[in-house]
Amino acid sequence: MPDLLSAETAWWALAWVLMISGLLGTLLPFLPSTPFIFGGMLLAAYLDQFAHVGYGWLTVLALLLILSMVLDYIAGALGAKKAGASPAAVWGALIGGILGIFAGLPGLLLGPFIGAAIGEFWARQDVLQAGKVGVATLVGMLIGAVAKIAIGLSMFAVFAFAWWV
Repeated sequence: MPDLLSAETAWWALAWVLMISGLLGTLLPFLPSTPFIFGGMLLAAYLDQFAHVGYGWLTVLALLLILSMVLDYIAGALGAKKAGASPAAVWGALIGGILGIFAGLPGLLLGPFIGAAIGEFWARQDVLQAGKVGVATLVGMLIGAVAKIAIGLSMFAVFAFAWWV
């Protein structure tokens, strides 16, 4: 009978905690999402000595991780660009998103919106256009959030497929 308090059990528990908290992070913006999911999966693969999930599958998971991280930073900027934003607004959305990380949940939600609106107003001096670009940035962020959830679930599907097939 395995010892429930063994170091190996603790490492497996950590792998699962990382994966589950990462999945929750796709829904809650203050938790890291796909980096935690990937970290848990990498730890599980290591603990299994890469018998089920090898380097090829880990590469696929790493590419999904990179895709989700890129989407995190550019989703708001793409929304702004779709609304006909000036380059200053696109940069503002990107910078606001990065700075928003340090302001907690309100910053995560409002940073890209505020950055895009300030950038657009600075470039064109049009309050209505700045508001339109800000709203488009929020819509882009929401689409990015849905994509991040899909990528997180895809990571679980790839991991499960690799493990059991």
